[in-house]
Amino acid sequence: MPDFMRPGAEDIVGVVTPTGDDMWLVRGYALGRSVLTDKRFSRAAALEPKAPKFNDAQPAADSMMSMDGPRHARLRRLVGGAFTTGRMARMSSSVEELADRHLDRVAELGAGADLIDNLAWPLPMAVLCSMLGIPEEDTLRFRDWVLVLFDIDASPPREKVRYRMELLEYMDELLGHKRREPQEDLLSDLITVHDRGDLSTNELLTLGLTLLMAGYETTAGQIGLVTLSLLSDRGVYEELTEHPDRIGNAVQELMRLTPSTPVTFPRVATEPVQVGDVTVQPGEAIVVALVHGNRDAEVFPEPESMDLVNGREASHLTFGHGVHRCLGAPLATLQVRIVLERLVRRFPTLRLADVPEPVVWKDGMVTRSLSRLRVAW
Repeated sequence: MPDFMRPGAEDIVGVVTPTGDDMWLVRGYALGRSVLTDKRFSRAAALEPKAPKFNDAQPAADSMMSMDGPRHARLRRLVGGAFTTGRMARMSSSVEELADRHLDRVAELGAGADLIDNLAWPLPMAVLCSMLGIPEEDTLRFRDWVLVLFDIDASPPREKVRYRMELLEYMDELLGHKRREPQEDLLSDLITVHDRGDLSTNELLTLGLTLLMAGYETTAGQIGLVTLSLLSDRGVYEELTEHPDRIGNAVQELMRLTPSTPVTFPRVATEPVQVGDVTVQPGEAIVVALVHGNRDAEVFPEPESMDLVNGREASHLTFGHGVHRCLGAPLATLQVRIVLERLVRRFPTLRLADVPEPVVWKDGMVTRSLSRLRVAW
């Protein structure tokens, strides 16, 4: 067990996690990037029963997010083509249509409309379901399942197990249907990969669920956080209405300042590793605070401000770094950009609604997100 009283650099500190385990927390940008690319820190080892845990919401051991080395690289390679910049460019028009449909609903509701219920959560779900080939009528079921599995403390372990089993059963039935009637979607493509022997049945099931779950809650949270940040600074919002060409920089700066995932999943050292002034011993766990790294003044001068004109030279850590960098980063970025473009164009006077508690944070979740964001214009 690490001795958390021994001196260490400010960029790495000892913490006690919500589960009561001891863990190292990296707060510096450069040190965080080094940890996220160091193969001596294992994601798979962090899923061992006796490994220190950060919270009770962890991806399954057979999830791509819980793998190391060649197995992780193989699965990532199989689905990586679905998230290339070129593929995202081709998806842009369909995402724009979905965003417009949801914003039409917001306009119909008028002042006091909730951007979370009517935009932030349904848009990412609709995009992912369209991409994977999941029927639109099933989106509400998926939202309930995902919310429970991402919930840290409100849902008992037995309920999480039940929902995970329901998800697996649903995905198994859906894959069977697509095998009989293949379509032009990612799940049908993965079935083809499975049938030629490059993907096991269990890997196919888990991969389908991982793509859906990892891409939904984080993107929904990011849309809400970015919008709230803009509405909290009217000057920036007005600047974007006057200079929409700066939205690209705004997206990166807003995601840097308001990451929906504040810390990475834990990694466990497989051998002694020097991290700053600390030697992380085998079996000890470490996480990187993305929210701190994104505000490292040595990398981002005047870190609390947004550079909308020139943009930043360094890339933020909101999507992680290294081999486990979020595969869906281009898709999440596309959705946030389209939402901002539509909001400043359609609602140039958008503001928080003058109602009791227009903003409500969602408690007990792995990610940072809102459960309510009521607006007026």
